[in-house]
Amino acid sequence: MSHDSTAAPEAAARKLSGRRRKEIVAVLLFSGGPIFESSIPLSVFGIDRQDAGVPRYRLLVCAGEEGPLRTTGGLELSAPHGLEAISRAGTVVVPAWRSITAPPPEDALDALRRAHEEGARIVGLCTGAFVLAAAGLLDGRPATTHWMYAPTLAKRYPSVHVDPRELFVDDGDVLTSAGTAAGIDLCLHIVRTDHGNEAAGALARRLVVPPRRSGGQERYLDRSLPEEIGADPLAEVVAWALEHLHEQFDVETLAARAYMSRRTFDRRFRSLTGSAPLQWLITQRVLQAQRLLETSDYSVDEVAGRCGFRSPVALRGHFRRQLGSSPAAYRAAYRARRPQGERPADAEPLPPAGQPGPPTGLAGPGPVGHAPMLHPDRDSGVPMQSRRTAAGAVGLLPGPRSGS
Repeated sequence: MSHDSTAAPEAAARKLSGRRRKEIVAVLLFSGGPIFESSIPLSVFGIDRQDAGVPRYRLLVCAGEEGPLRTTGGLELSAPHGLEAISRAGTVVVPAWRSITAPPPEDALDALRRAHEEGARIVGLCTGAFVLAAAGLLDGRPATTHWMYAPTLAKRYPSVHVDPRELFVDDGDVLTSAGTAAGIDLCLHIVRTDHGNEAAGALARRLVVPPRRSGGQERYLDRSLPEEIGADPLAEVVAWALEHLHEQFDVETLAARAYMSRRTFDRRFRSLTGSAPLQWLITQRVLQAQRLLETSDYSVDEVAGRCGFRSPVALRGHFRRQLGSSPAAYRAAYRARRPQGERPADAEPLPPAGQPGPPTGLAGPGPVGHAPMLHPDRDSGVPMQSRRTAAGAVGLLPGPRSGS
């Protein structure tokens, strides 16, 4: 699966019903939605850029609930259309939802389901994916959202194949994107799908953005965990793991420390974080490697040892799959962006080899994301039997798909 785009759709989109028009795009707005995410489809599909070679869409801005709609900074919006206007659209975009825990209005969900049944393309940008999931439109499908909310999406809607690696996911008639700027990526992808590379390139030049971005969300993943884990008995085990990433241990070790069987531990860990423990552990080791590459002069071999990988080969493999580059290339690119000799402001004295690095606290701006697809036939720093067991239990990610 590619990083700058997603798998080619497997199922052909339904034929549009007679009253719907392919060129009409309805954008569904709710009160409390962030204004930036909301404005992305309005700008892409609502401005006439035919002079630049971009075919024109017809935009319908629809209120998903009674107004006025309040947004970022206390601004109030008044949408010119209601839910009834969605019945004319060939594409319906939900750019954001105000809360990942609150249920969307049932009338809006019904309108989305009806639009999908009548062949409309349904798009969820960032937290808009939660609205699509609540409508049941993501059941059994691959989807993405902002990496910070991916564990919550996976936990609340277990039938959705959440893949937080991707900037956007195109599953034919249902599409989702990661946070904020990834909404632009997906809207450009829609223009490219409808009208070709030349039109998408012309639009990208007008927006002063790359026509295609390489890489996925992995480089942005945070190392923290959901705040609610702090009150759970597993919190102590997780804290121990973060403080001992320099040691070679596996998930069985963590399960034993929690006085649980491996199966029970896997189930409890996934219910708390939305991620399988092996996925989480590999992600933490790669994140620690990132930090050491940024703040130290250790060789790649030394970094591998200090992050608990059995070999530099294991580090390189997981690092490339998670961040899209080799450790050496990552360090070179990072240092090229900094004045010579300058160390990051948060750099701390590094411990001698074999000693734990600075503790990584459980609190932070958001929950941990998922690691990339596991490869149980490759060295991951834990025993083969453990890797096979965990890889077989992973249900968050879909099987391999061809890149677009």
